[in-house]
Amino acid sequence: MRYALIGCGRVANSHITAARNNHLNIAALCDIDPKPHLQLDDVPRFADYRDMLSALCPELVAIATPSGLHAQMALDCLDAGAHVIIEKPMAMNLADAAKIAEKAKETGLVVGVNLQNRFNPAAQQLKAAVDAGRFGRIFSASMQLQWHRDDGYYTSAAWRGTHAQDGGAMMNQSIHGIDLLNWMMGADPVQVKAFRSTLARNIEAEDLAAVALQYPGGALASLQCTTLRYHGAQEQILELNGERGFVRLGGSCAQVIDIWRFDDNAPDEEARMRRDFGTSPTSVYGHGHSLHYADVLRAIATGTQPLVNADEGMRALKIILAAYANAPVGEVRYSI
Repeated sequence: MRYALIGCGRVANSHITAARNNHLNIAALCDIDPKPHLQLDDVPRFADYRDMLSALCPELVAIATPSGLHAQMALDCLDAGAHVIIEKPMAMNLADAAKIAEKAKETGLVVGVNLQNRFNPAAQQLKAAVDAGRFGRIFSASMQLQWHRDDGYYTSAAWRGTHAQDGGAMMNQSIHGIDLLNWMMGADPVQVKAFRSTLARNIEAEDLAAVALQYPGGALASLQCTTLRYHGAQEQILELNGERGFVRLGGSCAQVIDIWRFDDNAPDEEARMRRDFGTSPTSVYGHGHSLHYADVLRAIATGTQPLVNADEGMRALKIILAAYANAPVGEVRYSI
């Protein structure tokens, strides 16, 4: 399958590795920066993705550009007959996200949104426990993202930290954890209440946020998201608490099983789970890109939907936009 990547920046190596691992024909790279990228000297390069679509007619395109460009690029790729993998977030507003979902349905093409942490082995184990009913009734959940992004990160590109092109600690960094928590809960929240601030970085969007979610049936969840973690290890923690079990995932991107306790635990089950799923990846991107690509290719081959299709990609986006609504800084009250 002819594959092309639009955007050769920070996350591009993860996409190229995933493409290679899935035996795709890397037919083109596209980036406005004319310098060589990704040690793929024999691959044609384009500065304008529309020229690339016209010249090469790729069958699958991955979009890894600044977030504010995702929606229009995805629509253009679908119009050109290409299946699409879109880096998170799929769009900066729900109207554009809905257009992508509708276009995918109209064309019969596959859209996969790159919320790849769903494919982390620890997350898969947790989701299997949820689906098997091991928690019983889920009472509460929490997600904490404590990462460090310094001034140099935000000044490295003019789009970083802007409302139009990036968003802040929730939209850019925490969307993976928000997606995981919401996926585990099995439904969208009925209320979102939030505080968010810009305390230390010279950006438009937030560098700190605290959000409370209420789910159908009364279960509550909390989010704490920041890029102001003092220098040191970065952490993302996901906890799920029910009437018959409690699990904590930790590490840099909720890829490590720290606690695994259920009423029906087999002997030594917690120790085994911590041993088998206790190694954190060296990168906060995790190891889910290749599995996400494989799932998209499976969907293309079978005429089905990938795990994180356009509709699924909108779920975390709805929560974040609910927290953003009508309040650059301060409290937000908004129901979805």
